[in-house]
Amino acid sequence: MGKTLFEKLWDSHVIADLGGGVGLLLIDRILLHERTGGVALESLRDAGRDVLASRQTFVTMDHIVDTLPGRTDRTIMPTGTQFITATRRAANEAGLTLFDIGDPGQGIVHVISPEQAIVLPGATLVCPDSHTCTQGAMGALAWGIGSTEAEHALATATLRVRKPKTMRITVNGRLGIGVTPKDLALHILARFGSAGANGHIVEYAGEAVRALDIEGRLTLCNMATELSAFSGIIAADETTFDYLQGRAYAPTGADWDRALAAWRDLHSDDDATFDVDHVVDAAAVAPMVTWGTSPQHSVALDQPVPAFDAASGRDTREAHDRALAYMDLKPGQSLTGLPIDAAFIGSCTNARLSDLRRAAAILRGHRVAPHVKAICVPGSTSVKAQAEAEGLDRIFIDAGFEWREAGCSMCFFAGGESFGQRQRVVTSTNRNFESRQGPETRSHLASPETVAASAIAGILTDPRNRDAA
Repeated sequence: MGKTLFEKLWDSHVIADLGGGVGLLLIDRILLHERTGGVALESLRDAGRDVLASRQTFVTMDHIVDTLPGRTDRTIMPTGTQFITATRRAANEAGLTLFDIGDPGQGIVHVISPEQAIVLPGATLVCPDSHTCTQGAMGALAWGIGSTEAEHALATATLRVRKPKTMRITVNGRLGIGVTPKDLALHILARFGSAGANGHIVEYAGEAVRALDIEGRLTLCNMATELSAFSGIIAADETTFDYLQGRAYAPTGADWDRALAAWRDLHSDDDATFDVDHVVDAAAVAPMVTWGTSPQHSVALDQPVPAFDAASGRDTREAHDRALAYMDLKPGQSLTGLPIDAAFIGSCTNARLSDLRRAAAILRGHRVAPHVKAICVPGSTSVKAQAEAEGLDRIFIDAGFEWREAGCSMCFFAGGESFGQRQRVVTSTNRNFESRQGPETRSHLASPETVAASAIAGILTDPRNRDAA
């Protein structure tokens, strides 16, 4: 019987079977950021242990660092400076590669790793961050861990892992014009729910997935954690190989040829079986937006706020009503045309160059509605530089957006900056939990295109309706 891609990656990295479905895995890459990485490194040092594989460990400043122009170590968050300086000191003492403030390689950890080819097909990669699953889009086994697990991985280059079950989501056909990978991710969440992949690793497959560029695949895998999946993964193919070749940490010369030969075998066999198999029709996907306080609370933009559905098994009546009350919405209410206070383009979900290009194409020649606060935060310093070389920054600025330095920013307000009390925000981020972007802020998840169109109109707007924009 054939093997799934996940089974091939597991088998090639398992050092020992510890029994009870738990294996000891070799870890190829460790990524850290200043919110949790400094803590792990300091704890390791205090225990008298060294980082075993310092050349395979990378650190960036992204979560707490300010994104305002001219930033320094000082942050709006009162204790933020301590996180930054402690991480810098610990990373330098351990001899790790550090992408510090002002470094051209700095940025959101899940953006800089693919763009520099730190993550490679067939590798295992961990980071103390729940959206590490993003990087499974490169054909890697990548998952989020806690700070204690990070210490163990740093000291031993291994981790105990309970083997997840396998799930395949096959997306047949092609996405329609104006429909994005973010819309597909929200469509999948609406269909299967926020616990729909609990205990599983999700392999995304099918014609629509193969048709996505790498940045679209990264967006799709990014939100596997919103399905409660162990991780998401997409088999590497020519699109992946073309993307990786020539990047900073990619193999070169004969090493590239050998790697390529090995990577071409990293796919699920035709006769492989999955514990769960789902099929999605790409033609059924439309521009999406969330109405509630969970990413599973998603509907097509042209659909009303749904009534409680006990048969779905995803929400209790209490949870459904609480979400509606928090968002100040009612069943049957139209989402299209709902007034907004702010618009945010950024995060590890949707702050790559292609995201900014598509949003800029909608913003060009338009202005943000006078009452809307609009912010764009590129996902990395490299993305920011490329966008500026193309003149995208001028399009955003001329449209009335703030143009920021790279970082996580207001995906969540750990850095201290936030949107206002009960403001309604349309955002390209991945989580719409209560107070995620500010005190009682009401966040509507959507694609960068929907954010841009809505910012111009001042109301939630389908980006395909250019007249409204």
